[in-house]
Amino acid sequence: MQKLEKKVCVVGLGYIGLPTASLLGTKGYEVFGVDTSRHVVDTINQGKIHIVEPDLDILVKSAVQSGNLKAGLEPVAADVYILAVPTPFKDGHIPDLSYVEAATKMIAPFVESGNIIILESTSPVGTTEEVVAKILQESGHDVGKDVFVAHCPERVLPGRILTELVENDRIVGGINPLSTEKAVEFYQTFVRGEVLTTDARTAELSKLTENSFRDVNIAFANELSLICDKESINVWELIKLANRHPRVNILQPGPGVGGHCIAVDPWFVVARAPEEAQLIKKAREVNDAKPQWVINKVKTSADKFKHPVIGCLGLAFKADVDDLRESPALDIVKQIQAENIGKVLVAEPNLSSHKDFDLLPFRDVIEKSDILLLLVDHKPFKSLKAADLKEKILIDTRGIII
Repeated sequence: MQKLEKKVCVVGLGYIGLPTASLLGTKGYEVFGVDTSRHVVDTINQGKIHIVEPDLDILVKSAVQSGNLKAGLEPVAADVYILAVPTPFKDGHIPDLSYVEAATKMIAPFVESGNIIILESTSPVGTTEEVVAKILQESGHDVGKDVFVAHCPERVLPGRILTELVENDRIVGGINPLSTEKAVEFYQTFVRGEVLTTDARTAELSKLTENSFRDVNIAFANELSLICDKESINVWELIKLANRHPRVNILQPGPGVGGHCIAVDPWFVVARAPEEAQLIKKAREVNDAKPQWVINKVKTSADKFKHPVIGCLGLAFKADVDDLRESPALDIVKQIQAENIGKVLVAEPNLSSHKDFDLLPFRDVIEKSDILLLLVDHKPFKSLKAADLKEKILIDTRGIII
């Protein structure tokens, strides 16, 4: 299995698909990326990027200029197919697997004997077998014997994706041992971390478990923040002190939980095991309720002004990225504006524009605001000092202004 002879088709050119495709292109693979957006396809074929991620622009440009990365709206014949499409949820927190279904049906006519099909999208238990493998089987492929299907969940942190794609350990689970073996051989050609083997269902649940663990821990921190607010205690100082215990590691509270992973994945567990996943469900409810608590704090502060001006710092779901997926900060700002609590000014240094808000430099927002609502701990905001904001009401949901 010589990598220079391998062709890879990556379906979905978002935050995981594009870094993966460009990385493989620089490793000597011939990569064809597929996306439903003409804008995304054209942008990549120009050697440019449509998302923000450190060094991704350099990698994409290099891969495209070498001729090893091309993009289009339809798949092509390949040796390896990687599905990196969204897996959101519908109303009632029911997993929406329509993108996975559509991607599998899209590649099915191109799949040939010996091909490897890998689902990287974070998915509910059973998706690899019950959706991907089933569709391919129904399309006439002898799945597990003639074509090989596996799940390998992405485990990367936005802002460090290119590093972690290579250095992190990967979990690979096939629908049968031979599928696992074939997929492992592929990942070992570019992953320096350990490639761990299991079955597809365990691989699916491993990713959901990782994010559910973090969600439960964050819910604990968010619940502490409510208790501390009631008791007039600094929650960040409290957590810092508690974490000096050698077996305690409390995460940080915030305005809620965002991003495609932690805010979504636990619901996949709850949907499959609603009676058993009691703690996981409660943690999700605690974190989903935190944005309204923040909004209520803003309302209380706004009542002190006749015409309050509310400066909102940050829209992204986490620090130093442009990713707005499931962002509690974005939802909070939208609701403050919709309820007409006051005049809303917004600063988001990682975006050049936003369809709902006029973005301003954060220094201008600070100068013009009566109430400052810090929602994301972006690096530029960390230069702010409480002493410089004495005439403002400060609501710091990240605990970075001292």
